[in-house]
Amino acid sequence: MKNSVKIINKKAKYEYILNDSYISGIVLTGSEIKSIRNSKVSIRESFCKFTNDELFIINMNIEKYGFSNDETYNAKKPRKLLLNKKELSKLKKSIQQKGSSIIPYKIFINEKGLAKLEIFTATGKKLYDKRSSIKEKENKRSLDRINKKKN
Repeated sequence: MKNSVKIINKKAKYEYILNDSYISGIVLTGSEIKSIRNSKVSIRESFCKFTNDELFIINMNIEKYGFSNDETYNAKKPRKLLLNKKELSKLKKSIQQKGSSIIPYKIFINEKGLAKLEIFTATGKKLYDKRSSIKEKENKRSLDRINKKKN
């Protein structure tokens, strides 16, 4: 399978300082994988939460597949994330620190055709951090424009 589907939460880098990365599987039902392959998924407002020693992604919006017959489909239902026990315990320890959370960053299809979710432990940025990241981005753009004009 080709690795063509990549849905990225661009807002995450702006809003949070990303620390540790983990790649997890997602428990999907019915035709949800087909909707993901058609890029009909959004993780912009989503977050991860522990419930009974299991990690769930909340508010991930997977649109209903067009040819599906499921009339009771809930697009924003919580979905379980698949991680090792060691990874789950590390995540739980890092969450217990003040201001730390688990942020979904990217959904992709791996070489076996399975949907995977890249999650990060993150801390929220302050307003001055956001301003500095905007400034860096604008400086990089202007340098790229200057280099493009020279060539």
